[in-house]
Amino acid sequence: MRITVGVCGGTGVEMSGYLLKALKSIEDCEVHLILSEAARITWELESSIPIEELVKIADHIHDEHNMAACISSGSFVTDGMIIMPCSMKTLAGIAAGYAENLILRAADVCMKEGRKVVLVPREMPLGKIYIRNLKEAADMGGVIVPPLLTFYNRPGTIADQINHIVGKVLMQFGITYDKFVPWMGAGEEC
Repeated sequence: MRITVGVCGGTGVEMSGYLLKALKSIEDCEVHLILSEAARITWELESSIPIEELVKIADHIHDEHNMAACISSGSFVTDGMIIMPCSMKTLAGIAAGYAENLILRAADVCMKEGRKVVLVPREMPLGKIYIRNLKEAADMGGVIVPPLLTFYNRPGTIADQINHIVGKVLMQFGITYDKFVPWMGAGEEC
């Protein structure tokens, strides 16, 4: 399996660390990471974990300005892409087909090749333009997985909430995540 992960400057960048650790726990999963400049800034503002800890998890790190990277071509086959968190600026670029950086180009390539693109948008409240762009991205085949709180899984920590979101994202690729607590139904056998 080969997955591209884009990390944008929206709040919640630490979610990407959980995602990368989950992907690396999968045997033979090759991870290509693109960090935007805004993601690096947000990481420094939000996290006490050095960003080097995030970077060393990935197999390949790509500069967001390197439009000649292997992942910028459809002939470089991947299983798809996850953008977590996905800023509204990146969402707008995807919705408009404006591939001005490698995160946008890699997403564009995945979409044109019919590969899975999962977007984890971070913004609230959602304005009309954001909703329009989410619809456009979904109409083009993107899967929108907003990082919403859940309670049926009885989370005790923020990590439990993040692991639930990561599990929902990985389900899109047919991956079972051991830290994900699914809904099992109420009063019935499943």
